[in-house]
Amino acid sequence: MTTEQINFIPRLGAIAPDFEAVTTTGRMNFGEFVKGKWALLFSHPADFTTVCTTEMSGFTKRKPDFSALDTLLVGLSIDSIHSHLAWGNNIRE
Repeated sequence: MTTEQINFIPRLGAIAPDFEAVTTTGRMNFGEFVKGKWALLFSHPADFTTVCTTEMSGFTKRKPDFSALDTLLVGLSIDSIHSHLAWGNNIRE
């Protein structure tokens, strides 16, 4: 890896690097998931926190607006898939 690759900071409109991840909806290959659409990648520090729950709920409420703009939402976190699923159930309750 070169110094240039290590110091790369993505800019708005830049093509995101491809990656694979296990998500709450199954395995995802980012490049295949996006397929030429816009994607908004956002992160939150931890499940079961007030701020993160508010943020995730806000994106969920605005999902139709993003869909109208042909934009996909992808939330990133360091927590486990099991934590995400439990948190989602907790929010729904």
